[in-house]
Amino acid sequence: MSVWIWVVVLLVAVYAAHWGSEHLADPFKKVRRQWGISAAAGGSLIGIATASPEVGINITSAVRGASGIGLGAVLGSTVIGIPTLVTIGYLATRKRDLPNDPGHDRHLQEHLLRVDPAAVGVQALPYLGILVMLAGLTLPAAWRGLQPIDGWLLFAAYIAYLAQAFLRGRGEGEQVDWSKREIWLAVAGVLVLALGAYFTVIATQNIVKALGISAIVGGLFITAPVAALPEAFAAWTVARSGQITPALTNIIGDHAMAVTVGFLPLALVGTSIENFHLFWVSFVFVALMPVLYAAFIRWGGSEPGFRRWQVFALVGTYVVYVLIVLFWVLKVF
Repeated sequence: MSVWIWVVVLLVAVYAAHWGSEHLADPFKKVRRQWGISAAAGGSLIGIATASPEVGINITSAVRGASGIGLGAVLGSTVIGIPTLVTIGYLATRKRDLPNDPGHDRHLQEHLLRVDPAAVGVQALPYLGILVMLAGLTLPAAWRGLQPIDGWLLFAAYIAYLAQAFLRGRGEGEQVDWSKREIWLAVAGVLVLALGAYFTVIATQNIVKALGISAIVGGLFITAPVAALPEAFAAWTVARSGQITPALTNIIGDHAMAVTVGFLPLALVGTSIENFHLFWVSFVFVALMPVLYAAFIRWGGSEPGFRRWQVFALVGTYVVYVLIVLFWVLKVF
């Protein structure tokens, strides 16, 4: 079968997976309101839905013996996710009369994308703690790779991450109505998500085979960028509605689940790291992105958020990552 047909299958499969996750996201948003969880902490809850495609891809990768695709997809999505979402949020809010932002005219003049600083303490710093733990479990030579015990430790770390977010961001709940249509759409979302994840792995397997590249490279540079597209479109819509903090904090909750629960299926079947050079270089940038995210929000200026030069800096960091991988790690040129 032509590689272009598998590219089309990949695009359709990723869209299906994200369609499924979107129909899980709405119920999670209602749960957040019902439990009184703040917007900054709510990113942890909504991240359960938005990261579910990566979890589904990893389950399928583990079952089909293609763990490299899942490993690459998680690493790639956590490197590209933050610069993509921040750029989308910045561009989406460069308009007049943005709702829910009384200081928007001044923010336009200052080239500022304002974000609630609570996102740093509730989301970014605990996520960096998870990454430190992941580094200790996977990088040392004696423990290199993912074993079942690693998966359960990461799962426990995710439960702790959720607990601290909910406890620190808890407020007064509100009455929420649930309809049968929402419930059935959520059920349909789970089924479509599983189907989309399955064909995402199948398509990537065939594309990397046709191109003669490794599975982890296919996950990094084929599956991960394509998987980020629907989330980017959703972030544009949310940011244009004036909900800037929810649009930009969900990505941390997404990543926290991806590198913990998302790695559990790969750990349970035992996943070795075939290209350790590529893995550790990618991991450095996986950690660097949330460090820059937290630093720019907290210490980037008189008001918390992202300035235009900081948006360019995040995008530039991803470009540097791609160049390092291509020229130094893979040596394709």
